[in-house]
Amino acid sequence: MRHITQKLLPTAVLSLLLVVGTVATVHGQIGSPNPQQSGTTGLQGKVSSPPPTTPATITTPTSGRSFNTTPITVSGLCKTGLLVKIFSNNIFVGSADCAGGSYSIQVDIFGGSNELVAKVYDALDQEGPESNKVTVTFQDTQFAAFGQRITLSSNLAKLGAPVGSQLTWPIILSGGTGPYAISVDWGDGSATDLKSQPFAGTFDITHTYKSAGIYRVVVKATDSTGATAFLQIVGVGNGPVTQSSTGSKNGANGGGVTKVVYIWWPLLLMVPLIIAMFWVGKRYELTAIHKQLEQQAQLYNNEIQR
Repeated sequence: MRHITQKLLPTAVLSLLLVVGTVATVHGQIGSPNPQQSGTTGLQGKVSSPPPTTPATITTPTSGRSFNTTPITVSGLCKTGLLVKIFSNNIFVGSADCAGGSYSIQVDIFGGSNELVAKVYDALDQEGPESNKVTVTFQDTQFAAFGQRITLSSNLAKLGAPVGSQLTWPIILSGGTGPYAISVDWGDGSATDLKSQPFAGTFDITHTYKSAGIYRVVVKATDSTGATAFLQIVGVGNGPVTQSSTGSKNGANGGGVTKVVYIWWPLLLMVPLIIAMFWVGKRYELTAIHKQLEQQAQLYNNEIQR
């Protein structure tokens, strides 16, 4: 029985190590940010987490500044990965993803006094604390000349669609005098979309991203008098990033990226140990056989002497 146990010991150890290696491999896949196996059915869901606790800041412009042209640039510091939305007089006027701890957004502002506030949102669209408030003034010559300022806005600051699928985005146009010329730069290097809008109201802009990424989308509207409006928002092409991806103008890369990590190093580290254990087991077995032969020879000699 002891002899059988000694022979099976190396095999049992090898089996155990293989199981450990397999478990480590599976654990590595589960622990990856987006566990997925090719050819299998994936699961999708939301994991609750606390909302952001660190506000963005507005460093540019400073309070008290006066402008006579738009758009203006609003920039500041923020936590990387959060979506930053800019509000002027509590109306959404633009958004950008926070990259490298900062953001920069071109926004349209209203005639007269504008109170600018930056708000941050996480991937679950949970709102964080507000930034410092900055008050600037816009001397609106277009309003003085034509009586009604044209504006662009949207209920969606960030919107995405799978690569190859059409993205449809509702935009709100108000003020000005129709018809309106609309241009949309989707930020992925494709040609600017041009369309005509006869009346103010809500209209859709559509686009199909060919590569995954986060893109700065710029919408402009010009009315029949030449007055213009500007809106910067964030478009997302969801899917794995490939070598042919062109990236984005704001330097960020795509969302929804899936990466599968296989951990093989535990098995590689175990190979020398397995060989050593086989060698030790074999030596122990030969020693035991040698002792048994010596004992049998001793018994044989004793029998002869009797």
